Amino acid sequence: MSGYNVAVVGAGAVGEEMIRVLRQRDFPAASLTVMARSARRQVLDGREFDIIPTTEDAFDGIDIAFFAGTEGEKGASCLFGWEAVKRGAVVIDNGDDFRMDPRVPLVVPEVNPDALDKHQGIVANPNCSTIQMVVALAPLHQKAWMKRVVVSTYQSVSGSGNAAIQELQQQIKAHAAGAPAEVKEYPHQIHCNVIPHISKLKDEFPGYYGEEIKMIKETRKIFDYPELAVSATCVRVPVIRGHSETINVQFEEPITVEEARELLSTFPGVEVIDDPESGKYPMPLDAEGKDAVFVGRIRQDACCPNTIDMWVVADNIRKGAALNAVQIAECMIQRGLIKKK
Repeated sequence: MSGYNVAVVGAGAVGEEMIRVLRQRDFPAASLTVMARSARRQVLDGREFDIIPTTEDAFDGIDIAFFAGTEGEKGASCLFGWEAVKRGAVVIDNGDDFRMDPRVPLVVPEVNPDALDKHQGIVANPNCSTIQMVVALAPLHQKAWMKRVVVSTYQSVSGSGNAAIQELQQQIKAHAAGAPAEVKEYPHQIHCNVIPHISKLKDEFPGYYGEEIKMIKETRKIFDYPELAVSATCVRVPVIRGHSETINVQFEEPITVEEARELLSTFPGVEVIDDPESGKYPMPLDAEGKDAVFVGRIRQDACCPNTIDMWVVADNIRKGAALNAVQIAECMIQRGLIKKK
């Protein structure tokens, strides 16, 4: 065999992007099976697939199974994840069901690849907002050791799936026509608006919505730093694709803007765009379809010592989901953690 038997579970935006990334990176796949709730023929990334129903038997002979469920949805990985492992597959799960499971590594390959060595069959993909943040934090943490992180996110509607994209597009057309907007996917109209509300309020952190709690807990797990002080405010904005973040990070040791810029410029997966005098800084349109995490507006906090402010942008469907999952598989292959059947 020349490669691995690969399955993608889910044929939505993330599943299609996974297929695109696998093809673009020449992933060593001997076969590619696409599974969903029901059988159908569907065009994904310009290629027609015979999609098969997701069943336990469908994982027989599969080496690597990418579960591409939309963020926050329960379903395929809960029903079939451990069963796929029993049948010999390594599961890489984009959903949030296993992220805090102590049996399951939570991995961003540029940041904590060694965590893969402890996998028991399932590896979790972090939340899209967490992924781009920890990539930007990692080289600075290696230099000066983080003490506290405060992040505010500006998250595109694609993070909620295709229905949310369609709703934003409908609201734009309705606004132009002077017609009423349909509001289904969010608690309020998203066009011409921002909504500081992603997921549900949780008792665990009073006043915090679920997306914010994910960023807190996942960041601590990825860095193996349970005492790290993290606070997050997550906001939905009327952008179709690409998440942006303001990050304020305080360090135990001094770090200059010049040091931070150099560390970020040489870190894998990061591209620095930082010339504010010329109006050059990352924006979601720059990130769409790109692999990198883009960082700009790097500056010293004017009030707090040993503290850096920065602006971070990434494609939430690509690096925030599909690409990171494929990179996990590539890293596991390099480390000899996945065997062919």
